[in-house]
Amino acid sequence: MLRIGIVCYPTYGGSGVVATELGKALAERGHQVHFITYALPWRLDTFHDNIFFHEVELPNYPLFEFQLYSLALAGKLVDVVRYERLDILHVHYAIPHAISGYLTQRMLWEHDSISLPLITTLHGTDITLVGLEPSFYPLVRFSLQHSDAVTAVSFFLAEKTRHQFQIQRPIEVIPNFVDTRTFIPRPDPELRRQFAPAGEHILIHVSNFRSIKRSPDTVRILAEIRSVLPAKLILVGDGPERGEAERLARELGIDEHVRCLGKQMITPELLSIADIFLLPSQSESFGLAALEAMSCGVPVVATTAGGIPELVRHGETGFLAEIGDIQRMARYCIELLTNPKKLQSFRERARQRALEYDIHLIVPLYEQLYQRVLEQVRIPT
Repeated sequence: MLRIGIVCYPTYGGSGVVATELGKALAERGHQVHFITYALPWRLDTFHDNIFFHEVELPNYPLFEFQLYSLALAGKLVDVVRYERLDILHVHYAIPHAISGYLTQRMLWEHDSISLPLITTLHGTDITLVGLEPSFYPLVRFSLQHSDAVTAVSFFLAEKTRHQFQIQRPIEVIPNFVDTRTFIPRPDPELRRQFAPAGEHILIHVSNFRSIKRSPDTVRILAEIRSVLPAKLILVGDGPERGEAERLARELGIDEHVRCLGKQMITPELLSIADIFLLPSQSESFGLAALEAMSCGVPVVATTAGGIPELVRHGETGFLAEIGDIQRMARYCIELLTNPKKLQSFRERARQRALEYDIHLIVPLYEQLYQRVLEQVRIPT
């Protein structure tokens, strides 16, 4: 049994979901897991044995004009490691978590002679966007070089990290995962009728509505499809571009066919009523939401951005198009929606593909990594 500290963003997004689900799975396997962050993680919504939450409190003092979360986090981590006797620290996202982890390592070694292994998992934006900001670049590079192990959720992200930050150290690829026992096809005719009372086809999109997700493109795709077929679009999540998607739906005269649900706990029942999952992202290191949809037997129409092609097999579990190619993505959707046998075949293969990313296959890879790192504990430098 290991005592594992997990640091993540607790918000509605892929990295926080992966970190939380990883912690829950590790706890089920007998490890003691401690989440250290500024709010309760989104999916840590019920009591779980072996799981503990430590809230990072930000200083409230007029002298501090800007929030000092990275420093407050490091201070909290030192306390948690000391008093909970953590064996390993696993941080998700390089900025600022890996830097806070490094500060924690140094303080613990200098004052307590405690050598705490640090693992950093990269999820995408910390490398593709934040890490390329000139002011953050040296911090990200430093944190990667001084972590005891670095993992990435796709081969695309691992290679991009090595190239952008000119580092030679190993980056282990451990992909995102899904609990295929929970995310299973669960047809619910009554729920489907609530969204498509006249038997329309249903498209679904789940994201945090940041600009890189290109969420308004899903509305444009729906408009193209509706020129041929009756269809509805379900939008799940919230963020900066939700308003733009809603405005566009009104502008195109299809707002009555678009349902914006806001932030919702994603359930197999909700995913299962959809015919196609849309993911028109400009940047996507993996595509966790797409994996959860595939696990529920929903094929994906997406872009070729980032790590998506590693998950979605073009012409088998979904279709891929270039970023911004609305017409092609719409044609792919129409091709599936007008061919029930083909759609069913894609549904079955999407489910089979998701089984390759089952949580019980992926979580042991993290356990093996923890053991390897613990056997090679080094003194922080």
